[in-house]
Amino acid sequence: MISPTLRLANPSDAHALAEMHVATWQVAYRGLLPDDFLDGLSVEARAERWQHILTGSPRQTWVACEAERVVGFVSTGICRDDDALPDRTGEIYGLYVHPDKWRLGIGALLMTQALHALKLAGYTDATLWVLRGNRRARDFYEASGFVPDGAAKIDTNPAGISFDEVRYRRPVE
Repeated sequence: MISPTLRLANPSDAHALAEMHVATWQVAYRGLLPDDFLDGLSVEARAERWQHILTGSPRQTWVACEAERVVGFVSTGICRDDDALPDRTGEIYGLYVHPDKWRLGIGALLMTQALHALKLAGYTDATLWVLRGNRRARDFYEASGFVPDGAAKIDTNPAGISFDEVRYRRPVE
């Protein structure tokens, strides 16, 4: 097994991030979101979104790479929640690892990087949102020291797909 390296993502990573992101959603969210929605996810549309994020967003995104292949990523920044203290609360916007790399420590490596970055940015708390039914992810976050803080929401995307989410929180140490 090749040990992954971490680095900040750049715009040239947009397509590789999109391929990995779509593949991960199609496996991780199967049974949690409608199959036709997952099957219809577009790498090209996701690549455009990543291009925008990597060129015009204040968030920081790190990629885990094995021999130049993007196998995971984590994105962090200021917490977007209305009840957050902006100078104290950072957010992990997303942490994904390619399904063929699950349970190899890459997620833990990315989580460590995310918490370190939030600490360096001056945040004392970290939050993240996760699909209520995503037990695999919830177990991972709980093993990483996150606990549900009681907040929940249902977001609906433009296609009418509902995302039932719960918020997790932990101190940044």
